[in-house]
Amino acid sequence: MERKVYALACGLLLLAIAVPAWAHHSFAAAYDTSKTATLEGVIDQVRLTNPHSWFVVDVKDASGKVTQWKFEAGTPSGMIRNGYQASVIKHGTEVTITYCLAKDPTQNVGMLRELVTKADGKKYGMFGPQEGPGAQ
Repeated sequence: MERKVYALACGLLLLAIAVPAWAHHSFAAAYDTSKTATLEGVIDQVRLTNPHSWFVVDVKDASGKVTQWKFEAGTPSGMIRNGYQASVIKHGTEVTITYCLAKDPTQNVGMLRELVTKADGKKYGMFGPQEGPGAQ
């Protein structure tokens, strides 16, 4: 009986370790980091959630039709370290976004490389400090 309890405990421990690792994915699995694009739009929402933050942007085409795009970014703490401030990038903020294309072109999704606010030109991104503490 003692062996069964020990085996069950070991199995649960391995499962507890494996599930978070399995849930987290590589950006390279979903995005083509060798191809970037840029678009302009208006922030609809910002979701600071683990494991990655998301910026949801409404993009208007030449005919006036609005399409919603979603951009995956770094961890909430990483975005804040790179200068992101909730008081600056909120609903209605006009932005220019440079992003890596999704491997599935049927989705309006990308990986955020750089977000620039139209009002003051401040830059935010997920690949090293862009603005704020530690800026180069």
